Amino acid sequence: MRVLIALGGNAMTTTDGRARPGDQIAAVTVAMEPVADLVAAGYDVVLTHGNGPQVGNLLVKNELAASVVPPVPLDWCGAQTQGTIGFIVVNALERALAARGVRRRVAAVVTRTLVDAGDPGFARPTKPIGRYLPRDEAAVLVDHGETWEDRGERGWRRVVASPEPLEVLDAPAAAALLAAGFVVVANGGGGIPVVRSADGSIRGVEAVIDKDLGAALLGRALGAETLVIATDVDGAVLGYGTPEARQLDTVDVATLRGYAAEGHFASGSMGPKVEAACRFVERGGRRAVITSLTRIADAVRDHAGTTVLPADITREVAGHA
Repeated sequence: MRVLIALGGNAMTTTDGRARPGDQIAAVTVAMEPVADLVAAGYDVVLTHGNGPQVGNLLVKNELAASVVPPVPLDWCGAQTQGTIGFIVVNALERALAARGVRRRVAAVVTRTLVDAGDPGFARPTKPIGRYLPRDEAAVLVDHGETWEDRGERGWRRVVASPEPLEVLDAPAAAALLAAGFVVVANGGGGIPVVRSADGSIRGVEAVIDKDLGAALLGRALGAETLVIATDVDGAVLGYGTPEARQLDTVDVATLRGYAAEGHFASGSMGPKVEAACRFVERGGRRAVITSLTRIADAVRDHAGTTVLPADITREVAGHA
């Protein structure tokens, strides 16, 4: 079985959110243990990952150095973090596999994701990223062509486009590595956002792509049967924060979309994960699972998380109180 595992940003930081180099290496080392167990058990594994804290660090460096050197554009930030996180993941997973006596190579692919240059997000950027800054510091970055908004007492914050991902352009490279027996890390951060020009050439753009939506797209491109979205909770919850809160166990995609339409899942957290799980199943995936990072292996074996299945297979079964 081919499994695509999408690691949330919490996989690359400490529990309190620190993202120093040593913290990231330690966190990834822990995260690769269940992944190595799955590879050792014979699963064909593809990995993707978030990059929010790492891009955030690069943005701070941009801000501090903006009066000296030009800021690095967001597509470059995506490429840099894909390379760095991929390097850490490859090292950690190879060590974990060697400890289990498994001889498998691991490779990371710097991956581009195509978006539409006419996507409405480019005309009206709304995705906030990075930290708040005073007006005078934000003005330096506005002079470099960035879009910043006044957010009142907290200060100014940068906003960017978050366009719909259309195609993982480098999926064929990942597929070739899988066919050669590699465990593959690809499409980190949803992929480096690029558009196609009228002459057919590709260029990067200032945008961010949702990591989970990118994972769903990559999973179908590579023929994955299962998508596991690893986050910091055990599953999708109805009535979150209320006395009636309950976790969903197994649910069909139509029912889950109904819950989403009722507003059960926040747009900045669980919402994109639910949408990604639905898209993956609707486009031919056998199942998608939303679960915590520590329960990845259990989720693949049908023992954890919120499992999303095609509408013609199942209806919702009992959830947790």
